[in-house]
Amino acid sequence: MICVSIGRGRHRHVMAEHKHLADSGIELVELRLDYIQGEVQVKRLLRDRPCPAIVTCRRASHGGRWGRSEEARLVVLRTAIVEGAEYVDLEDDIAFQVPRYGKTKRIVSHHDFHRTPADLAGLHEKLASMDADIVKIATMANHPDDNLRMLDLVRGSKVPTIGICMGDIGVPTRVLGLRCGSPFTFATFHDDRVMAPGQIGWKQMRQLYRVDAVTDATKILGVIADPVAHSLSPAVHNAAYAASGLDAVYLPFRVPAEHLDAFLASAPRWPLSGLSVTIPHKEKVLAVAEPADDIVTSIGAANTLVFQGGRVAAYNTDATAAIDSIDALLQAAEGEADKAFPKTAIVLGAGGAARAVAFGLKRRHVDVTVTGRTAERAKKLASDVGCKAVEWQARYRLPYDCIVNTTPIGMHPNIDETPFDREHLRPYMIVFDTVYNPENTLLVKNARAVGCRTVTGVEMFVRQAADQHRLWHGVDPPPDVMREAVKRATASYKSPD
Repeated sequence: MICVSIGRGRHRHVMAEHKHLADSGIELVELRLDYIQGEVQVKRLLRDRPCPAIVTCRRASHGGRWGRSEEARLVVLRTAIVEGAEYVDLEDDIAFQVPRYGKTKRIVSHHDFHRTPADLAGLHEKLASMDADIVKIATMANHPDDNLRMLDLVRGSKVPTIGICMGDIGVPTRVLGLRCGSPFTFATFHDDRVMAPGQIGWKQMRQLYRVDAVTDATKILGVIADPVAHSLSPAVHNAAYAASGLDAVYLPFRVPAEHLDAFLASAPRWPLSGLSVTIPHKEKVLAVAEPADDIVTSIGAANTLVFQGGRVAAYNTDATAAIDSIDALLQAAEGEADKAFPKTAIVLGAGGAARAVAFGLKRRHVDVTVTGRTAERAKKLASDVGCKAVEWQARYRLPYDCIVNTTPIGMHPNIDETPFDREHLRPYMIVFDTVYNPENTLLVKNARAVGCRTVTGVEMFVRQAADQHRLWHGVDPPPDVMREAVKRATASYKSPD
């Protein structure tokens, strides 16, 4: 069950959101009374409530906004119990000061905004001893394995337990907690109005991650990156699972580079069925994964891992997706002359995507040139691929049949930038921008204005995700659903602060 936290300054706004949620099928809300401005009218908020509520009044030291005296805060909590609130949240240092009364259930909680303690079991035992109906532990995750320790605690507890790891690293616990036996998991009313680090909006929890349907039989997949919050992969893959009726959930795993080996070693404990791999891990995963084909070996990087029977197989769907995207453009051409695959290409960038695209083009016997703002990286890539490298300032000196941008130039929020100026574009060129947010980058817009044929990053993104889907599940995905999911996600995307 999803519990949605409501934190508003005015009573009428709290009540309006409470009613909206109940009308939308939410069965439990958390009323964050520490957000109320002025005197808290507990009776007014609980009278005729449309669905059950947890009453919480949190101090600033525990992540709340309560600015009045501790005595006044205790009065609010005791009043909520007298008024018959279904649950009241009591921090461990005040639990014995607020006695049990009536039918109100006691959630005894502990919050640590800095770390996840080593002795979670000991902490849990202490909280459970405080006349707790439910134990709640919310701690900051500093290592991906903190999630596993927390979920193991929830799974093995005799007292109903909510275990949450906060922050970007801790997001998986918010989705998988119910799977491990947590009575409910918390979400926020608005995606952009979080009350704890890493909190997810209730619509995402219900519609994107379908948390209520996640069980022990549900396959767990995800994307590993650092950072990972911006990734659109969860939106794309989870949309495909919902449309296909697959019992699977796809999660964002923030894995810092120094924790990659430990995370992959812990894969059976989740257990993981497959992973997408992106910056900065595409090359490093090959230290523990077995290349599944010569593409991965040639490129020296993987964007897909498949876990099966104790084996970790590495694939690269970027290269095939890039070439397939160009082929699809050419197949749609009307004239035979326009169907010819390009003979020359310049790849802008020298990262993992550039490596995959350059190798893919080279396999199609294209004369490839690479360039990047860091000349040494471009030279190293050219040496590995067996192609030419030029200085970034020299990218306009020769004409090319195909321009491929693999840099982030033009990506949201820097949408007024382009890696290849319009004056150097020619109508005979194919212009391929791997940036997919926004889909219509300034480079794509300029190319279309000149008369170039274009391939957008959405096309490549969907194709590489579709190939991943086939590798993990052995069936074709619904590409139109995936494409629409990308476009919806990019349309609503907001740049991180």
